[in-house]
Amino acid sequence: MESKRQQKFARLIQKELAEIFQRDVSHLFQSTYISVSGVAVSPDLGVAKVHLSLLLNPNGRNLLNEIKVHTKTIRHELAKRIKNQVRVIPELIFYLDDTAEYAAKMDKIISELDIPSESKEDPTNPFRTEEDYYLSDEDGEDDEEDADGR
Repeated sequence: MESKRQQKFARLIQKELAEIFQRDVSHLFQSTYISVSGVAVSPDLGVAKVHLSLLLNPNGRNLLNEIKVHTKTIRHELAKRIKNQVRVIPELIFYLDDTAEYAAKMDKIISELDIPSESKEDPTNPFRTEEDYYLSDEDGEDDEEDADGR
């Protein structure tokens, strides 16, 4: 469980890194849209695990390696932005956030399932179907006449 301070610090880093990737270092990563989907900070605020979502890029692993090469530049840009708010600029560790890919995979699996259609049942009696109602009145007479004995 993260403390309030860790959560606040993580939000600050997430916001600033998002702006850095969009404005300051976008030229380093060819027109790929890089989104910071989450940041987790260590209790001593010295390490930040940054989860990135890479859009418009089919080979995310190669881009992640390129981001790791430029980690020093990104950390320097972060330092320029938050130097007056924190004591120590955290070490940045980048990870790919594959939740979108996982969601697409699960959606595909679910759509391929063969689920039988739902039968029409009586809500008061789950064992009696709609067909049973029609089968019980096959004689064509009303039930009221039978009750009067005529």
